[in-house]
Amino acid sequence: MVSPTPFTAAERWESVKAAILGGAVAATVALALSWGRALAMGTGAVLPKLALTSLWAEATLVNGAIVALSGALFALTYRYGVRQDLNPQLKGGVVLAFTLVRGLALVDAGSAIAQHYWPFVAASLESLLLFGLTGLLLDLALGKGWIVPFQS
Repeated sequence: MVSPTPFTAAERWESVKAAILGGAVAATVALALSWGRALAMGTGAVLPKLALTSLWAEATLVNGAIVALSGALFALTYRYGVRQDLNPQLKGGVVLAFTLVRGLALVDAGSAIAQHYWPFVAASLESLLLFGLTGLLLDLALGKGWIVPFQS
């Protein structure tokens, strides 16, 4: 006899909605940060040249796809992890776990040490912004009923 599972078609659909929202938010934040870095690199005359270079465009596209996938996986984990729990430590823990994993993965330890840990700090802050904002928007969507919390 097969035991009943909480993973119904309705639950799967809510997970798809959460993943789409998470991927979209994360990709949007990453794109905004990418353009912000490009603007910070030089004057307005440099930006059009930078944007038209195929290497920069490819890197931005690949990074956007990776971030969108990370955001989607984060959203699935967040929805499942927090369920109907209002515990802020649990929510913060899920955000920080993804932040540290992504932040540490983006940094080469030797380079970070040589540059006085700045790459680690920058990657971690970017990840915190990415997953923190995604978590806040998921909380909003869960609170408004746009996405239904996972039923325990």
